[in-house]
Amino acid sequence: MREVIIIDGESLTFEQVLAVAYGKPGEPRVVLAESAKKKVERAAKAVDTLLERGEIAYGITTGFGAFKDKIISREQVEELQRNIVLSHAVGVGNAFDTATVRAIMLIRANTLARGFSGIRPETLELILELINRGIHPVIPEKGSLGASGDLAPLAHFACVLIGEGSTEYNGEILSGDEALKAAGLEPVVLKAKEGLALTNGTTVMTAVGLIETAKAVRLADLADIAGCMSLEALNGTLSAFDERIHALRPHPRQIDTANNLRRILEGSKFVRGFDPTNVQDAYTLRCMPQVHGACRDAVAYSEWLLKIELNSVTDNPLIFIGEDEENIEVISGGNFHGEPLALAFDYLAIALTDLGNIAERRIMRLTDEASNAQVLPAFLTKNGGLNSGFMIVQYTAAALCTENKVLSHPASADTIPSSANVEDHVSMGATLP
Repeated sequence: MREVIIIDGESLTFEQVLAVAYGKPGEPRVVLAESAKKKVERAAKAVDTLLERGEIAYGITTGFGAFKDKIISREQVEELQRNIVLSHAVGVGNAFDTATVRAIMLIRANTLARGFSGIRPETLELILELINRGIHPVIPEKGSLGASGDLAPLAHFACVLIGEGSTEYNGEILSGDEALKAAGLEPVVLKAKEGLALTNGTTVMTAVGLIETAKAVRLADLADIAGCMSLEALNGTLSAFDERIHALRPHPRQIDTANNLRRILEGSKFVRGFDPTNVQDAYTLRCMPQVHGACRDAVAYSEWLLKIELNSVTDNPLIFIGEDEENIEVISGGNFHGEPLALAFDYLAIALTDLGNIAERRIMRLTDEASNAQVLPAFLTKNGGLNSGFMIVQYTAAALCTENKVLSHPASADTIPSSANVEDHVSMGATLP
């Protein structure tokens, strides 16, 4: 039996996103929970009620951003929602890979499933059909400021739902309309609030950050393994990993890393015992628990934050309905602002950069005969001069470290106002290297 992931807006997990991102279309299959469908229907009905009453509500009967004071007639509501999708689809650069696109679609659907966005069930169900049938919108990587949501990239995604834009389907690039027809699906005509609900939110930041954080978890494990191999090659000592040392500075990930290093090196015949003439190693070996552990803190923080963001409602405005169904409030806020994500991802980038820095210094020590006290031959070759051995491996590592340092400059330290200064502080959390 094929695995089924049921989304309800409240219980989507890290593992489920990765399963859909890297899975085949329909494996696992994604379906909408009946409980969530009822909430979505309720919010969509509330939007219709507001229209019938003729009430003014941002993004429903007004323009967007700096045009928030422009009133839109009821007859133009559908045109307004279509226009926001088409006008905002101005992203540039390379397209996101398929795994990221699938993660984007799943996370956006889960956000909308909470029932506070005003989208209709049939529009939400079409998103799930795109995932299950392998219709992947072509979404450019660049264009989001990380506030007001990931407007440009999400607009490219939303274009496909209305039969516009470009998609990848069965290995071909097709128009949105062609792909839907080929899959036996019909585009939707967006109703009030739907265009805004589709384009406004932190979905792209969340998807990219989740995939990169999952990679970072593996990189942290690899860093420990590589560090242990270097320590063995350099005939290092385990004394700095003694659990008593780390109990006196009880940072959790430092302790975890020391435990992991001892586990990896358990029974090793290539480490040295107590030597009164050589009681400690260089920092790149001795301080692995402190450095690797601190980097793991950044990874853990990103994981913690993303687990919250996955099941959060991040568009604007949000629709709140009283028990009597008649008391409807449309409240504008700022859950679309990506600052929590931006800061976490900058922290993560800096941490991964430092994992590279300490690894490069171990490569230097392995290849520099003077630095390793002649434990190993110069550049790890017996025929130095005739052969350069691993000399240039360290050059390449140094070049990559410098590139990492440039790319890890914190994007969240910047902000450029937009929308005629209405949106006057943005997170830049979707900025990619």
